[in-house]
Amino acid sequence: MSKFREIDKKKFDFLIEEMRRIQQLFYKKFNIDDLWSNSKFTEVIIANCLNHKMIPGHSGSRDAKDDEDNIYEYKHFKKNSSNHSWTFNDFSDTTIEKLKYTKSVIFAHIDDDNFPPSFDKYIEASGLQISRYLARETKKILNKRKMINVSAKQLYERESLIWQKVDQNSFANGLYRKELNEIFTFAKSLESLTKVKNLLTSNKIWEQIVAIELNHNINSEQGGRAGAHDAFDRSGNEFEYKVYAGSTWGFQDISDEVLNKYEKINGFILASVDKKIIKVKNIFKVDPKLAVPILRNKRDLKIKKSNKQLRRLQESLNMKDLKAINAEKLL
Repeated sequence: MSKFREIDKKKFDFLIEEMRRIQQLFYKKFNIDDLWSNSKFTEVIIANCLNHKMIPGHSGSRDAKDDEDNIYEYKHFKKNSSNHSWTFNDFSDTTIEKLKYTKSVIFAHIDDDNFPPSFDKYIEASGLQISRYLARETKKILNKRKMINVSAKQLYERESLIWQKVDQNSFANGLYRKELNEIFTFAKSLESLTKVKNLLTSNKIWEQIVAIELNHNINSEQGGRAGAHDAFDRSGNEFEYKVYAGSTWGFQDISDEVLNKYEKINGFILASVDKKIIKVKNIFKVDPKLAVPILRNKRDLKIKKSNKQLRRLQESLNMKDLKAINAEKLL
């Protein structure tokens, strides 16, 4: 585990005000009010380099359009991600049909070896081609989540699609270059203050905002050498963070191995945040020895009711669960 670091809260609060200012700037100029959610700013980098305009909205809407109002969907993964493929979280009939009317799907690669991250290459395919691909390849997938990962190897072998390099000068000529540089300056300052890498390319930014309220440190490399869990306090107690906009907190992997690890940590930190105004709404601390049995029971009941093997073991805790185990309200 890393050594505990004191973080200057006044400096941190100043940078969060800068984060709010940039959010307001993007909303005023481009009508984008969810800049820090779902790696949205990474999509802005892609749009900037391809001379596209972002389409405001969340999942379910397309991502960008060009000067002729052709619509594009973006998928991206990062060089240092453990998953080098692109995910379609919903391949329902509706999603597959909508892709037919999309000009292109951009399968982007983000080089995050250095900061700021760069959009260096991509695979482009027509929406119709990917619609047909998903219709064909998902017939054998039975998971209830209707999720599929697509790799560059699959796109090459099954659709003859190859990588294209991004013009190195494209960033400097893009619509969002000035505002993106402001984001990079802000992010560099925040990472320098907290000593946490890649804050904006994951959910870590929200964990860090919660952690400052509790005087916790965020593990820079969660799951790696720096520690298996999200955060720790001055005494070395470890915590698993779940930060969502609502009052339900999801656990994406609740295998017995993971649940057994959870029982050994000091607590779950469950927080709700308003991602548009960048404000923590509430924080709860939950005893894993009380919460893990709830997660295990929910999981086992789902397995019992299912007539086929579940591909992913995931469950959630809600306010009813928290009341049942007398969760401690910290904020």
